[in-house]
Amino acid sequence: MTLLAPGSVAAVQKRTILTLVATQAVGAMGITIGIATASLLARDLSGSESMAGLSQTTQVLGAAVAAYVLGRIMDARGRRFGLLAGYLLGAAGGLLAVLAGVVGSMTLLLVGAVLLGATTAANNGARYAATDLAPARSRARALSVVVWATTFGAVIGPNLTGVAEVFSEAVGIPVLTGPFAIGSMAMLAAALVVGVFLRPDPLLVAREGAPVADKAKGTSWRRAIAVIRERPALAAAVVGQAAAHATMVAVMVMTPLHMEHGGAGLEVIGLVISGHVLGMFAFAPIAGWLADRIGRADVMALGGGVLLVSLVLCAAAPQGSSGRIFVGLFLLGLGWSLATIAAATSVADHTPLEVRADVQGTADLIMGVAAAAAGAVSGVVVDLAGYPALALATILLVMVLFGAAYVARRTADAPA
Repeated sequence: MTLLAPGSVAAVQKRTILTLVATQAVGAMGITIGIATASLLARDLSGSESMAGLSQTTQVLGAAVAAYVLGRIMDARGRRFGLLAGYLLGAAGGLLAVLAGVVGSMTLLLVGAVLLGATTAANNGARYAATDLAPARSRARALSVVVWATTFGAVIGPNLTGVAEVFSEAVGIPVLTGPFAIGSMAMLAAALVVGVFLRPDPLLVAREGAPVADKAKGTSWRRAIAVIRERPALAAAVVGQAAAHATMVAVMVMTPLHMEHGGAGLEVIGLVISGHVLGMFAFAPIAGWLADRIGRADVMALGGGVLLVSLVLCAAAPQGSSGRIFVGLFLLGLGWSLATIAAATSVADHTPLEVRADVQGTADLIMGVAAAAAGAVSGVVVDLAGYPALALATILLVMVLFGAAYVARRTADAPA
């Protein structure tokens, strides 16, 4: 293959970013539209309040596994095929959720939730695709623009619940399955955008334009773990990303319950969660600019500091609605954004091209498993000791994040 000129590489990068922004916005809408009804559908199909959160937990685990699988596909075939597979699997999962509601099967809903996780994994993989051709000095900004695009889908998706209800009545499916049906359409649209416009493939172009060493022998998992172990800065980024994500999930999933126990209505709870989502995505370009300007490790530590403040506020917040819980959840999202954008960029910085997708998929797998475990444990902690105890206990994860940032700062050398 003929190497592309620098100007052509810049043109491919611009096209890649525009495509990923469009895909991320549509894909995020497809995955978030069902958030409001997923637990309700699980409760109705299982007949148990205690099973209401099982579909979302299963979806988180599905995203973790899919991250690794999609990473292997990207490693072998490029970003386009991996993202395409993720969105198509997610669309199939949404349709299975609709079928589960029609036939009344909890098992089918859980299978659909696992497949829906593939869309989350694809959205996460898209942020790495933005870095393949980006210069090191602006890599974090490229990644953050794609994360920022999630804002549109994350805000629009939950607000389409009313439209989904009308749609479900029009086509004769259960009301609670309408969001999954519309979500599947959005995921198919995201797949179409990726399939048509993500050409040439940024990862393949990056490999074409740089010398790539032969892969070491062994399984994909072993190769990825070997690379992470050999590079302390990379290992620190993986651990920091997982710690930040687990911190956010542990507190976020229990906040609606804490507010409801104090008499807060769904509208107020929804407003708090919207503020949290705004913190997660809307300020991503600032996080990317800071990571490029002052360094990945320092921004990881800054994110840890914001998370620490948010946890103290959440621990001090009374049940129900309060200014402290609103500010705490907003800062929880903002701290997550700072830490994960910096950590994900550091993963891209320190991963060799020949195993880049494998390592990034493994990093997301570790992040997803950590989040799923944190979400499961958080319910137990709240049941035994209450929400304030959960917020204070989660500070331990922030300490892990601080440790990872320290190691990253001490060991960071030239990017791979």
